[in-house]
Amino acid sequence: MARGPLIRAAERSEIRRRHAAGERPRDIASALGRARWTIHRVVRQEGGPLPRRALRSPLRLSLAEREEISRGTRAGESLRTIAARLGRAPSTICREVVSGGGRPGYRAWRAERLAATRARRPKPRKLAGNRPLRQLVEALLALRWSPEQIAGRLRHDHPDEPELWVSAETIYQSLFVQGRGALRAELARCLRSGRTRRRPRGRGLPDGRGQLRDMVLISDRPAEVEDRAVPGHWEGDLLVGRGQRSAIATLVERQTRYLLLVALPAGRTAEIVREAVAAQIVTLPSQLRRSLTWDRGKEMAGHIRFTVDTGVQVYFCDPHSPWQRGSNENTNGLLRQYFPKGTDLSVYDQTQLDAVARELNGRPRQTLGWLQPSEVFAEVVASTD
Repeated sequence: MARGPLIRAAERSEIRRRHAAGERPRDIASALGRARWTIHRVVRQEGGPLPRRALRSPLRLSLAEREEISRGTRAGESLRTIAARLGRAPSTICREVVSGGGRPGYRAWRAERLAATRARRPKPRKLAGNRPLRQLVEALLALRWSPEQIAGRLRHDHPDEPELWVSAETIYQSLFVQGRGALRAELARCLRSGRTRRRPRGRGLPDGRGQLRDMVLISDRPAEVEDRAVPGHWEGDLLVGRGQRSAIATLVERQTRYLLLVALPAGRTAEIVREAVAAQIVTLPSQLRRSLTWDRGKEMAGHIRFTVDTGVQVYFCDPHSPWQRGSNENTNGLLRQYFPKGTDLSVYDQTQLDAVARELNGRPRQTLGWLQPSEVFAEVVASTD
């Protein structure tokens, strides 16, 4: 098979440049002394016009600006003076000089090369190249810790070892983003959502609960409850199972985020819930049972008798206001990792629920400075003795 005439690389680039500028193949062929079919063949083989050159963002320093910084630092000028001359923020010039080796070692050509290296994509994944960190993250994910809890606790436990730090987003990327995964795929099932990819949250179900009598509203709750300054104030709700026929009572202490789970194997009527929750509450020291904030579910219809039996005043949230007991709402979301929707909750006894509560109380929380609720609650209990 006959081959066409040899075309040099420079000539190919010229053909593509002219074609990208809008010249007709006939005119390009005439200018370069080539046949028209040769021009068509080059354009077809090369995939059309030349690719656009990568444009540098005006937010990024140019090589000329880096040369000006280099001259200024060698002349002993202040960074603010250099920044004013370039029309840049002093913090921008400071970061540039520090990342480029400081005043004595800053050179424009070296800084430009470093910037180009840092700008390359894709970047190597931190978890893929750090086996000890990856194994540590995998172990904590297997314990059902969230990426935020893992990231915060690692910084808390290893303050002087940045090689053992990792951001929550890096963990999520390793689990969700195809082609970047450094963690075992099955660990995605250990996440609270159980999903292997991100998706928008769906809408909640409508609330069809009725009204309770003689409620004390949350607006009458003391200020010490709101600011979490005093321990012993709890938030509560039911985690409902399959067919709305089974449930677990969940209690979260507002200051320490400590969780108590209460089994309800016999059902979730108001009488059953009152007796079971009261039996759990009275096991606490008197200083740790001050109030209970609940939503307007009918399971707390016996709230007056509950207060008489336990000495704990019950406050009720406003309608459709789950954020007024946000600690409990958040914890109930975590519990769905153990008890997915559609689960028959009546099969779990108190021993099994206590084991789940211990595991959740052992997870570090950002709001506690990455301490565990069990650690904080133990300190509170010791201080009340």
